[in-house]
Amino acid sequence: MRVRLPSVLCLLGAAFALPALAQSLPPGQKVIVSAVTQVAPTVPQYTRVDVPLLRDETPKKSGGRVEFNLKSWPEMNVQGPEVIRLVRSGQVDLGAAPLTTVSGDVPILDGIDLAGLNTEIDQARKVANALVPIANKDLERIGVKLVATYPFPAQVFFCRKPVAGLADLKGLKIRTNGPSASDAVNFLGGQPAAIAFGEVYTALERGTVDCAITGTGSGNGVKWYEVTTHLYTLTTAFSTSGYFVNLAWWNKLDPAVRGFLEKTLAGVEDAQWKLGAEVSQDGIDCNIGNAAGCKIHTLVKNKPMVQVKATDADRAKLREAFSAAVLPAWVKRCGARCGDIYNQAIAPISGVKYSGQ
Repeated sequence: MRVRLPSVLCLLGAAFALPALAQSLPPGQKVIVSAVTQVAPTVPQYTRVDVPLLRDETPKKSGGRVEFNLKSWPEMNVQGPEVIRLVRSGQVDLGAAPLTTVSGDVPILDGIDLAGLNTEIDQARKVANALVPIANKDLERIGVKLVATYPFPAQVFFCRKPVAGLADLKGLKIRTNGPSASDAVNFLGGQPAAIAFGEVYTALERGTVDCAITGTGSGNGVKWYEVTTHLYTLTTAFSTSGYFVNLAWWNKLDPAVRGFLEKTLAGVEDAQWKLGAEVSQDGIDCNIGNAAGCKIHTLVKNKPMVQVKATDADRAKLREAFSAAVLPAWVKRCGARCGDIYNQAIAPISGVKYSGQ
């Protein structure tokens, strides 16, 4: 059998590249990274990304020099808003949380994924990439740095009564997952209700709220399909989240270790954004009982939900809500400089400019 020379050279190149891929850190002091990430130890963001890439692979790839002491929020008995404070105080080296959840400390973080801004996941990542360097200027003043971003599934409406579109949300009580979602619901004629994620199931069951916004897969994970009937899949946002590090700890690391962690977290970021696209559709398929498309979450066999798809008119109305209500309200909360930052960094991506009115 004749083997072409280029093929041989490719094989040799691959063989010599393998040791480079397997290279570990040079010998030095061992680093154990204390980390608290994710709302529950069962969510795919934890089981499919954080656990394998941070906890399991890091010791191997670093030659045993770096390890993660990884915990989820419940294991540390913390709530979302506390995560950035734990990082800031140095109680943990690294923490992860939705940006909206921790935006009380740094309001500009909320601007990365305002309701109605990102209806497609590719744009959500572009906006995050554009705003992270700017947000870090504010974060570094409080001793924290945002080192990677990631999404949750598309944020949609779980409703306990039939809805055919956006117009049917008028007058309904809707659980919202942040101030910008409340602004959007208000503009659209609904009544926003701020309810902690863990209390929403009961609120839906009792009829305290008619609908609730969360990720397609997130709602599946906590069995909202048991207390709702219709899944209105108008994407309002992606609950863009971030991994934060304590800046003093980060800056004191051996440069080789810090570089290793930067590459590791870049890999985590890529994996999480890829997963975000997968779990968005998977959550829909699982909730509506489509076995062929349900690979990650729980397939609803008994009383699957009815999917209500958004129309172009609905998407246009949500865009109007973003422009007329959500964006101005955020700038009011965040300050005039945030309007300028939005126009410089985000408007070229979103196509919607803040007018200052």
